Amino acid sequence: MFHDVRMRGFKRRADVDEVVAWVDALPVVEATASVPLADARGRVLATALVSGVDVPAFARAAMDGWALQGEDTFGAGETDPLTLTVVGTSLPGAPHDGVVGRGQAIRIMTGAPVPAGADTVLRAEDGRQEGDQLSVRAPSAIGRHVGQPGEDIHAGTTVLPAGRVLRPQDLGVASSIGQGALVVHERPRVLVLVTGDELVPPGTMPDASCIADANGPTLRALIERDGGRAEIRYVPDEADALRAALEGAEADTVFVTGGSSVGEEDHAPRLLHELGTLAFHGVGLRPAAPAGMGLLGTRAAFLLPGNPVSCLCAYDLFAGRHVRRLGGRVAASPYVRAHGTLTRKIASVLGRVDYVRVRLTAGRVDPVMTSGASILSSTTEADGYVLVPRDHEGWREGSEVEVFLYDALRS
Repeated sequence: MFHDVRMRGFKRRADVDEVVAWVDALPVVEATASVPLADARGRVLATALVSGVDVPAFARAAMDGWALQGEDTFGAGETDPLTLTVVGTSLPGAPHDGVVGRGQAIRIMTGAPVPAGADTVLRAEDGRQEGDQLSVRAPSAIGRHVGQPGEDIHAGTTVLPAGRVLRPQDLGVASSIGQGALVVHERPRVLVLVTGDELVPPGTMPDASCIADANGPTLRALIERDGGRAEIRYVPDEADALRAALEGAEADTVFVTGGSSVGEEDHAPRLLHELGTLAFHGVGLRPAAPAGMGLLGTRAAFLLPGNPVSCLCAYDLFAGRHVRRLGGRVAASPYVRAHGTLTRKIASVLGRVDYVRVRLTAGRVDPVMTSGASILSSTTEADGYVLVPRDHEGWREGSEVEVFLYDALRS
């Protein structure tokens, strides 16, 4: 049953854990694509990559010098050198095609194939060559300075697991086993409907009656960070306009910013109820209490509060989880966590989770004093946030707390 909260307020607020469980239970349809290596950095690998070859595929020199039989060097010294005959050269891409016999050597460069018959590489500094004569001035043990086939990667080895967010070195490994393209998860399409008659687009100077949109640029950056593709549309505070935008939405998930609280022009919850399913409206969370979520057909829709910090909070805890899951990523927060000691008390109330912006300096956690839901600059002053659980009335000064760091992301 739909409860219209406009000008009335919320009868009940859902628990944060209840909402997170709902988000994580949403069905995800896997969509994949093959992309060239040059375009694969930061994408999520859809299927494990198994090597079909040994890397290297041949024994190769690990040093510049001479390839020879190690036994021919035994007993050699600076004052009592041994002499071998140089019968050829092996270079990267231009190997020597003969066999190295006893008493013979091949001039070789790092990375070049070690020819048949040779079992060691004598370092350049341990020999002197004049014409075709090599003076060996130090012994070289059998197998020394020779990279063996499969030393880097053995055929049949899983070199990259499914679900990996691809790093630059991953692309190098893929190339080394002959891959020119990788199968990755498609980037989910996110339609962001920004509501508010007082808003003007980014790049517009605000004036006495208008404010420049902050939620659109913030959400675009967050969505792209989490592997999605964002489309931002501006919608008037009119029920018919928002209805049309929701009905015509073509995306994997839809966000509405603004219009989700208790004002007369907050149409989003009622429209989501009429057009689909309103699963939650109102969460025991500060500063994102007016957040809501539900379904438009089979697609999830998130109602994010219009106040910028509330919008960021609701994305961090709820909407971002779904974007990451849609793109094959781990649902949990991408922020690296650190621990520190509170310099001041944080107050809360039972039954509500608090998202508290903090600074972290040398293990000391300092709550940001200016912390209203509309004060977005508080998040630029902060290094991250602390969550006060619903079963706590806050944290005392000196408490050890966990900080989610805005600037540190796990791969």
